[in-house]
Amino acid sequence: MVRSTEARRTSHVAAVLLGTTILAGAPGNAFAQDDGAQAAPVETTAEPGAQTIKSITVKGAERLEQQTVLSYIKLRIGQPYTKAAADGALKDLYATELFKTVEVTNDNGNVVVEVQENPVINRIILEGNKRIKDDKITPEIKLAPRQIFTRSKVRADVARIIELYKRQGRYAATVEPKMVALDQNRVDIVFEITEGDKSKVRQINIIGNKEFSDGELRSQMVTKQSRFFRLFSSATSYDPDRMAFDQQKLRQFYLTEGYADFRVVSAVAELTPDKKDFIITYVVEEGERYKFGDVKVESQIRDFDSEKLSKNLPMKAGDWYNAKMVEDTIENLNNTAGAFGYAFADVRPQYDRDKDNLTMGLTFVIREAPRVYVERIDINGNTLTQDKVVRREFRLAEGDAFNSLQVKRSTNRIKSLGYFQEKFEVEQKPGSADDRIVLEANLEEKPTGELQLSAGFSSLESFIFQASIKQRNFRGRGQTIGLSGSYSSYSKSVQASFVEPYLFDKNISLGVDIYRRDYNNFNYYNSDRNTTYEQTTTGFQVRAGVPVTEYITAVARYTLNYDDVSLSKSQFYSIDDNGDYSCDPLRAGRYLCDAIGKRLSSIVGSSLIYDTLDNRMHPTRGVTAQISADVAGLGGDVKYVRLRANAAKYYSIGKGFIFSLQGEGGLIEPYGGDDYVRLTDRFYLGEPQINGFAIRGIGPRVIRQYYSGPVNDEDSAKSSKSDDALGGKYYYMGRAELEIPLGSGAREMGLRPSIFADVGAVWGTKKPELTQCDGDSGCFIGTRDSDGNQLYYVNNGTANGYDSSSYTTTTSSTTNGIANQAIGSTSYFTETYVGDTWLPRVAVGVGVNWNSPFGPFRINISKVLLKREGDDTKVFNFNVGTQF
Repeated sequence: MVRSTEARRTSHVAAVLLGTTILAGAPGNAFAQDDGAQAAPVETTAEPGAQTIKSITVKGAERLEQQTVLSYIKLRIGQPYTKAAADGALKDLYATELFKTVEVTNDNGNVVVEVQENPVINRIILEGNKRIKDDKITPEIKLAPRQIFTRSKVRADVARIIELYKRQGRYAATVEPKMVALDQNRVDIVFEITEGDKSKVRQINIIGNKEFSDGELRSQMVTKQSRFFRLFSSATSYDPDRMAFDQQKLRQFYLTEGYADFRVVSAVAELTPDKKDFIITYVVEEGERYKFGDVKVESQIRDFDSEKLSKNLPMKAGDWYNAKMVEDTIENLNNTAGAFGYAFADVRPQYDRDKDNLTMGLTFVIREAPRVYVERIDINGNTLTQDKVVRREFRLAEGDAFNSLQVKRSTNRIKSLGYFQEKFEVEQKPGSADDRIVLEANLEEKPTGELQLSAGFSSLESFIFQASIKQRNFRGRGQTIGLSGSYSSYSKSVQASFVEPYLFDKNISLGVDIYRRDYNNFNYYNSDRNTTYEQTTTGFQVRAGVPVTEYITAVARYTLNYDDVSLSKSQFYSIDDNGDYSCDPLRAGRYLCDAIGKRLSSIVGSSLIYDTLDNRMHPTRGVTAQISADVAGLGGDVKYVRLRANAAKYYSIGKGFIFSLQGEGGLIEPYGGDDYVRLTDRFYLGEPQINGFAIRGIGPRVIRQYYSGPVNDEDSAKSSKSDDALGGKYYYMGRAELEIPLGSGAREMGLRPSIFADVGAVWGTKKPELTQCDGDSGCFIGTRDSDGNQLYYVNNGTANGYDSSSYTTTTSSTTNGIANQAIGSTSYFTETYVGDTWLPRVAVGVGVNWNSPFGPFRINISKVLLKREGDDTKVFNFNVGTQF
């Protein structure tokens, strides 16, 4: 009888499989089976005294047929039975990974192969995985339900899971596989995962640098040292790919500083014993610093003058060598050639290094190439969008001379449609001849329908509810239709809109908006908001735009508005001396009384727009400017001329920083004999236009100061005041803002912090007629019912006339010919007109934009540096749940 060592060993642990068995551990001990064993060749030479095999019997097989088991081995009836042949059979059966134990015995030529089959996997269970979910791990492992269990597959799956965690920077992750035995030779495989913390980069050491400090070089790397202020940064995690990229970053930095011989000798990452941190060490050789030698251009294209191109090169002999400047020059020369129709121009630099004088001579060779023409423009991948919607954005037509600048512009215009994938590029492919090129637009459409339901809170409008539905590529024609509505404590609106960008397939855009807006204006009574007038606007606007040049568009528009401005009758109305029911200046102020009424505004306007922004949603470079003029008076009840201008410029200043300058200004003047501009047509400034100030917190205003008694009485005290903003005829404002980049983790969260400085002013309102109640007797202000009628106490005819136990009220001043007593109180107040000055208000602060799960969020903390009398300041404001 021959029994393998492996079989004897596994028999000792058979009982353990009745419970939970730990499968992991040292590979040699946990899995003693030699998974790599191969079937040994059967000895054909009979051993002395060897018996001839008379029969072969298989025992213990449950799922497998006997013939299937015999097919795996080389033992055959009639052959001599040898130890070598038996060992070969053992190895062959173990190599199938179908059996847990195998035993081969011989009894006078009767060979018995006794096997115990590996169990069938019932299910795979993952425990402890929080950072990587089951749906990410399951596709990576090979074991699955109803498969045969093998230890080698378990080990392989453990390695795969650990590799997944290493990709996330969790080098301390461990996986402990366990097997739970079930009936019918089935098992559950449980992978118990201990994820551990991300392995951070504790220290980055640099050896061999003399000209630049460690800090300067670390600032060039993507990988950062783990510090408390980098809490949200993913750059502090160890990543081998990022480490290789950092070596390239170091080389690029030294090459831009003139060190042409720089090299990274070695880069080593060492994991600390606790597996929590890495220590990275770079050994570098800086070499000598070079300057540019003779720099010139040699053009093999006859249209290009080599001398003129050489004179316009950015680098000169004697300047420090800069490899980035060389790369930019090659790109610019290629673009120049492409702009003249040479799509396949090849610019190659030839270097002349002088190690003795430490100079780098350079010749840019523009190789000869044919002028190229556009043979064909192919549009692919657009299943919904019509071809013409894409083709009309191309700045080139079939048969035109190739122009790389026009191709780039076409790419940007197609991107700006917002119908296709973000990383879209117009591809250039060779045509049917050397002087032909094919332009391909390989599109990947994305959903263009938007349904938004949102609720939020704003320091501007308190609670906000919004709903909108929009289709930006209606029927694949590039048209936009939309319906939106909003509701808040101070405003309500509903609007329907339609935009046709190419009317009758001509380069003329047409837009129509129909809307209804309800707005409750307010003043501040002490620090509380107090609703004043209500404004309801119903109207529509029609506008048409025509491109003047590639970057300039002219827009004409017509607007018709019906405005109804009203005040609460119970709060602000009274019966005047003529018996008319009208607005009471004592209650409302004359400026509010002058604003009420129903008016029709018929407005004709035009705008000239210049736009070179690279991205309209989040620009990083470019300029936008607009001049607008509106004239009200083509019919209607109001006449004015309004002019407005605004401009903004964005700079990408490297390393993710974006600097922007914005300015805006305007004026409104009445005409036709009217020197009065309505309260609702004037300009207002404050939150959200200028940070640091409250809503309408800048500019002309009337402050009504209340007193407890006569103003001139020494015992009279100031009790409260109200603050009404009146707006102005002229305004200006500006902003300088620097957006600060954060780590990739913060960018993924949508966090964009910035620092800013705001300046602005609004002025030019005609001083209103003020109301003063500062005499000894003050002003009596009666109490009114909901219809605005004065209320009176009824005289009951007793001696004192008004017994409190029998008070009744009426709207009649007499009862049975006897005078009643008016209900109300005596007020003492003064009104002051302040804030009407062009002098600037200035505020600085910090803000954060966040694309939160609840919607766009903006928070600002501001400090006012300059303000004027009457201005209302505000340190903190935020907005969430609505666009800002």
